Amino acid sequence: MIMMAGDFADGGTMESRLFQKKLVPIDFSPCSKKAFRMAMSMARMFQSEVIVLHVVDTKALLALNALGLVPPSEERQQKKRLRHHARVQARRLLASDEAKGVAVRRELAEGSPFVEIARTVRIEKVGLVVMGSYGGMGEVDRMFFGSTAERVVRTAGCPVLTVPQAHTIASPQNAATARPKETRR
Repeated sequence: MIMMAGDFADGGTMESRLFQKKLVPIDFSPCSKKAFRMAMSMARMFQSEVIVLHVVDTKALLALNALGLVPPSEERQQKKRLRHHARVQARRLLASDEAKGVAVRRELAEGSPFVEIARTVRIEKVGLVVMGSYGGMGEVDRMFFGSTAERVVRTAGCPVLTVPQAHTIASPQNAATARPKETRR
């Protein structure tokens, strides 16, 4: 069935209902900040609300604990530092020019990022998730666990717009000048 702009039961138009609530999961990486800027632009265009969600990845903390990098006695302190860091970074984003004039709410959660993102989508009745397609995970993590973006696409229950990380491709000319010069002894 194809719906036309005036086909909503309450008389609203498609444009007035399209993605009225957007979720932007953010890990403060350059890629997620790019997704944030895109979501702000879309929110301004559609006059919609944006929820900025940061998830303190407790699974990663448990892994660091298991490796002995974060002793169990410091886990509570580490979570507190991560929550504080997230609040400070989120305040900076919300104070940026990109966020001016947009209804933005920030949320902080703890747990597995893709689980918390999917939970927030359901609870808040989010119409669109805008997120970076590559954040802080390394290639080894992605091989074994899959990326958060891939998991969100599979579990969110709403459209997910993934914003790719910008990759710079070195031209042969730039690559030649970027190499350190050899010195003779």
